Parts: sequence; C-alpha cells; structure tokens
Amino acid sequence: MDLGLSGRVALVMGGSAGIGRGIAEALEREGARVAISSRSAGYRCDTTDLDAVAALPARVKAELGPIEILVTNTGGPPAGTALSADLDAWRTAYDSLVLAPRVLIEAVLPGMTERGWGRIINVGSTSTVEPIVGLTLSNAHRMAAVGFFKSLATEVAGSGVTVNTVATGNFATDRLASLFGSMEAAEANAAVNIPVGRLGRPEEYGDLVAFLASERAAFLTGAVLPLDGGALRST
Repeated sequence: MDLGLSGRVALVMGGSAGIGRGIAEALEREGARVAISSRSAGYRCDTTDLDAVAALPARVKAELGPIEILVTNTGGPPAGTALSADLDAWRTAYDSLVLAPRVLIEAVLPGMTERGWGRIINVGSTSTVEPIVGLTLSNAHRMAAVGFFKSLATEVAGSGVTVNTVATGNFATDRLASLFGSMEAAEANAAVNIPVGRLGRPEEYGDLVAFLASERAAFLTGAVLPLDGGALRST
C-alpha cells in the first residue's frame, strides 16, 4: 500500500528513543523527510521551554521545508498520587503535555491549511479513557490535551488537516521499565494483564502513526485510537 508520504516533511517530538523513535523510523521507511526533536538529540528542545518550542518549526522549515506532519510526543510526568505533587510539578506537566503541543500547532497550522494538507498526531495514553493508578499528573493533563485536540479537529476538519490521538498502552520502553522497576517486571505484568499477552513494540506504534499520517487516512479525524493489546475494557 502506497501511503503517499514520500517527500513529506515530518517533525516527531521525543523522536530519539522509544515510541518516538519507532514513529520516526516508520515515517522514514515510507519516504518522509523526518526531523526528530528531543532534549538530547536532533533538533534539541525541552518541551517545558515554550519559547524554544515556538521557535522549533522555523528551524525545521529552514533546513527541510514546511512541516506537513506533526507528531506531538513527550515523556510522561513523574508518578504520584492525587495530592503528592506540588503546584510547580502540575505547571510543568501542563506546559509539557498541553501548552507545548498548542504552541507547536499554532506555528505549523497556518501553513497546513494554506496548502490544504496536514496531519497532526498526538501520542496520548489509555489514561484518557481509564485513569491509571499512581499517574495523576499524566491522567489529568493528557485528558486536557485530548480536549484540545478534539476541539481543534472539528475546527479544521474541512481544511484537509486531520487531528488524531493515539491512546497508548504498555510498550517496551525505558519509561515503562522505570515505572515497573525493570523491563522484566513490565513484561511479566503484560503476560498476565494484557489480553495479547505481551508488551507493544515501538515499531508497531510507528506503523499506526504512518497510516494516520497518510493520504489513505484523510477521512479519519478527531479520533482517540487505543493501541494497547486489548487492555482497555471500556472502548
């Protein structure tokens, strides 16, 4: 299947490792020109520095061209209970998970609508459907992000720009290993609690995002798509 991505310019946030790397590699395999951004590699940028985030699309445009595919992805905030994090931690999580995507989209959306084509894909979490115990900051702010993305999807639906969120389950990443204490513990949990009996692989995630970014997905927008091996019980 030709996804129609050859030559398209994509920016993948958090693209140096884990799910972000899986996405970047999938887009590259389909012929896209991919810029990755992270705190340590590629177009370096910390998503809590909103001024740096706002300047990032212009940096990519100067070297690769205007961004046609934007993947908003960032590592989750620290674990904690409902009242264990202080207000500074809440503000940092809000900046990273809600305001940083909003700032990026403000920079790239006018060009997308002018050209009549664009794809915006948010790496979210199953916590937007079923909150995860011990991840209050992620639960709260990822829900807020979905509210923004679904609102935006409706507003731009007739412009050739689609906006979708992937509700991410448990994938074999360093982040998940840290939450469970080790990758072995995460795999053991998956064997019992995920219907398919294993963790997801970043390359599988990349394949879904490549489809969402494609010409073939032009009628799919405003969705929250679970990618979790069947773990969610309520969708």
